Amino acid sequence: AGGRRGAAMEPERECRVLSIQSHVVRGYVGNKAATFPLQVLGFEVDTVNSVQFSNHTGYAHWKGQVLNSDELHELYEGLKLNKVNRYDYVLTGYTRDTSFLAMVVDIVQELKQQNSNLVYVCDPVMGDKWNGEGSMYVPKDLLPVYRDKVVPVADIITPNQFEAELLTGRKIQTEKEALEVMDMLHAMGPETVVITSSDLQAPLGNDYLIALGSHRKTKADGTKVTQRIRVESPKVDAVFVGTGDLFAAMLLAWTHKHPNNLKVACEKTVSAMQHVLQRTIKSAKAQAGEGNKPNSAHLELRMVQSKKDIENPEIIVKATVL
Repeated sequence: AGGRRGAAMEPERECRVLSIQSHVVRGYVGNKAATFPLQVLGFEVDTVNSVQFSNHTGYAHWKGQVLNSDELHELYEGLKLNKVNRYDYVLTGYTRDTSFLAMVVDIVQELKQQNSNLVYVCDPVMGDKWNGEGSMYVPKDLLPVYRDKVVPVADIITPNQFEAELLTGRKIQTEKEALEVMDMLHAMGPETVVITSSDLQAPLGNDYLIALGSHRKTKADGTKVTQRIRVESPKVDAVFVGTGDLFAAMLLAWTHKHPNNLKVACEKTVSAMQHVLQRTIKSAKAQAGEGNKPNSAHLELRMVQSKKDIENPEIIVKATVL
């Protein structure tokens, strides 16, 4: 049976994810943010650690090692020699190196030959907006690799607004323009596009952040149907690290369990995020003490403490079908 049927139940057949992301000894970003939620939700997760750092780079200090593209290839060759390179999903996030990213594309293409139902979930991490101004925090030469090589082989992408603008070369000022940009992204390859955050005005007001999702599928007769949704979630006043990685992992899980219902998948993903962030901010403030600003260590996601919320999130954020 294909991995995406019987989706309302637990994965009936073992469902295996290859996650190629960074690893930190302490804290929750990259693979550390993605593995636990996926395992809790019933997936087997095979991790390739693109870097191994002591902690995320938002701290004052960090130490560690970086995996290069040859080493990535070597690990993959080991899996292949043992004939255990069959995956249902590939998940990737933050990458700094173009040759590493190109090697990821090669691996995804080979895995898709092994299993034509393989779903590649890509968070095209390149930059963000601060006070309305966008800037890239990866080398500029990654953009053409994402645009021309990665996105065309991806099935689900989770850019923020700035990344969606970079990939399409189009600015987004209105929801209508955002929907057009998502259509352009669909045309590049992925059937599911979620713009995870934007600076669009939320109908519910300034204390809310808008995310937009679009799922386009081709019916048996060749016609395309698109489902589009808007999700408004309460803003949390703190800078968290690893939230994008957690979001992409949970979106992978919930789209698997609700394959033709992006609305429910996004509601569960965003609701679980809210539970984790609320628990984290509460705990961070308590640790920092009255009147003190929480630091990076205080603001590490409360992942293990949120196990029940990740497994079975109470829906506290609703999506609107557009």
